[in-house]
Amino acid sequence: MTEDQKKQQKNDAQPGDIARRDFVALSVAAGLAATAGPAAAAGLEVVETDVEIKTPDGACDAAFIHPKTGAHPGVLIWPDAFGLRPSMREIGKRIAAEGYSVLVPNPFYRVAKAPFSDASHFSFQNPDDMAKLRPLMVSVNAPGNAEKDAVAYVGFLDAQKEVNKAKKIGTQGYCMGGPLVVRTAATLPDRIGAGASFHGGGLVTANPDSPHLLAPKIKARMYFGIASNDDARQPDAKDKLKEAFAAAKVPAEIEVYAGALHGWCVPDMPMQNGAPIYNKADAERAWGKLVALYKAGLA
Repeated sequence: MTEDQKKQQKNDAQPGDIARRDFVALSVAAGLAATAGPAAAAGLEVVETDVEIKTPDGACDAAFIHPKTGAHPGVLIWPDAFGLRPSMREIGKRIAAEGYSVLVPNPFYRVAKAPFSDASHFSFQNPDDMAKLRPLMVSVNAPGNAEKDAVAYVGFLDAQKEVNKAKKIGTQGYCMGGPLVVRTAATLPDRIGAGASFHGGGLVTANPDSPHLLAPKIKARMYFGIASNDDARQPDAKDKLKEAFAAAKVPAEIEVYAGALHGWCVPDMPMQNGAPIYNKADAERAWGKLVALYKAGLA
């Protein structure tokens, strides 16, 4: 093909002829921009620093993000199975701009430093892709690990001058991070004032260490946003969550997002059956719930 023919072929390409990989990349970029955008509207300039936190099992790499001036309530963000990466940093920046000093750790530090994978090109149907995630998830979900980490992360926050230690700490988690929020709130009940799980997986199991059974140890206000396909797979989970927290007299709001898929809050989620998992409208509704929860619980 001559150079002129190549130029003509490029000029003849239609807007719809975008490669799937390029489409995913564009979608992720748009999602991240949408996630970060409202941070500026909050009016607080934020500072992001890479930090290292000593834990009983090693050193955890993390992002510490806070408003440029003042001391603010602390927030711990538990990432999903794709770990610490740009989308989680953007979520951290956005909540920091609301007036919080935020820690986003690499939950898989026992295995390696972040980042680990490109979430946007991951396939939940690909056994090889799933095989890469399992050892990472096992490293934080092994008995006792999340609890040790929670103590170390909250200890780090409380040691920072940008954290107002007179205020309670909030914690939010996505997918895998949902149960870790519950374990954090149960491990540090006098320090955690609010906890939010978005499309959390494994919140209710038949095991004696199921997260929902920790409700009696929790003093925080809780919010659980459940994906519709998670609810379809385990329709009784929401009822068991409600019963457990009601019996423990712990304030908890539990709701199913109709039509929202597992992972809907995170902009760089991969495509599923040709459609994006990320849902901006529902993600914004969930964000509103989070901000309201922190305002009520971190006073």
